[in-house]
Amino acid sequence: MELKFAVPEAYEVVEARELPYVQSVGVRLRHKKSGAKVLVIANGDENKVFNITFRTLPSDSTGVAHITEHSVLCGSRAFPLKDPFVELAKGSLNTFLNAMTAPDKTMYPVASINAKDFHNLMHVYLDAVFYPRTYTEPRIFMQEGWSYEMNAPEDDLKVNGVVYNEMKGVFSSPDECLQRTMMESLYPDTPYGLESGGDPDVIPELTYEDFIAFHKKYYHPSNSYIYLYGDADMESELDFIDKEYLSAFDEAPQGGGIPMQEPFGELRRTEGTYPLGDEEDEEKRTYLALSFAAGDRNDLKECCALDVLGYVLVEMPGAPVSKALIDAGVCENAYGGFSDSIAQPYFSIIAENADADAADKFLSIIKDELKKAAENGIDEESVRAWITKTRFTYSEADFGTIPKGLMYGLATVDTWMLDEDNAFSAFEMLNVLKELEDELGSGYLENLVRKYMLSGDFESLVVLRPEKGLGGLTRL
Repeated sequence: MELKFAVPEAYEVVEARELPYVQSVGVRLRHKKSGAKVLVIANGDENKVFNITFRTLPSDSTGVAHITEHSVLCGSRAFPLKDPFVELAKGSLNTFLNAMTAPDKTMYPVASINAKDFHNLMHVYLDAVFYPRTYTEPRIFMQEGWSYEMNAPEDDLKVNGVVYNEMKGVFSSPDECLQRTMMESLYPDTPYGLESGGDPDVIPELTYEDFIAFHKKYYHPSNSYIYLYGDADMESELDFIDKEYLSAFDEAPQGGGIPMQEPFGELRRTEGTYPLGDEEDEEKRTYLALSFAAGDRNDLKECCALDVLGYVLVEMPGAPVSKALIDAGVCENAYGGFSDSIAQPYFSIIAENADADAADKFLSIIKDELKKAAENGIDEESVRAWITKTRFTYSEADFGTIPKGLMYGLATVDTWMLDEDNAFSAFEMLNVLKELEDELGSGYLENLVRKYMLSGDFESLVVLRPEKGLGGLTRL
């Protein structure tokens, strides 16, 4: 096929294909010297997107990935400012500017309609991730991560730091406590069972030396996934990325992939607590959560099917599982659904404002409703409604204020990191919806309920009770 741009000699073309659903040409490249992986989506969209992602797998809950994300944005070799990120936010024409730490990756996406602004944003981010000032200025680690503070001789020694304080706030949120406990319970032997953002009790265990070692290990082009989208001058931008950054690195061997949790073979039960204000009533404030490891992240049709099951069984108004829990008096609210934001996806059903002793009833009702769904069939009208809504979202590329190229990119990196040959799946969504629609009446959805939710070999039940006096921290 004919490409819309010339590929610089520094790269080799691994795969190229037409992407008709998004009126684009997709090209997967490999940088020959550094081993960096590059995905170019060339089209006429003036809202250009750049994203560089690193696989970052925590080995503890010190929050080193989160602290690194903050720290690299505090000045670099070419931009030795105290806080270039703030300066960019004030003076750039960007349509998106952020950085994000996920449980298994760290992402640095930017977007702009202006070509010069887009190039400058990309330049600042590449310099930040590869040449941060943190190597020569340890105070950045102490500022963004943690340090001891004592303002007067008579004061108590206390811990301070941007990420430390941010995570103290996160640990005071019941929803965040629940999510963290669910992950610890369902994936105890993997990075997903750790707190990538950082546990305030554990963050002070992180040393500056370990922080630098983490950056050296993971922030290397061989471990990077670079995404370019839109009507940018792709040849020129690729040439710039090569000459200014990637060509300075030799390919380095990377470790294995993301470790997966082995099934338990039985229901795993976990109890925990979350902080409650001294003036708040503890009655009917327990959270109950049943989670199933479910789906293959590289099987887009299966993930879509599990997503629609989450909508029909739990999320939509009058969804049978949620309705049964509320009608039985187990809780005041029920919600949940399917999440494929990690390499090992999961399906969850959550009861909010429940009685602490209702766990067995909660579990029994869910299993009864899932058996009914598997035996009597999933409501096809509701499934078609979900497909129609999702098809409209993708065909119109309506993602609200977020640039569509960024949404495609964030979805792409999840499968690309797991399987380099599956880098274009996010651009095939409309085709997958057609495949799913063709499965209606075949028993496909019902079989997924049996396979993942009724087998009983990979599920977790969490009971999270309120407790006063925790001071913003949770205990398991």
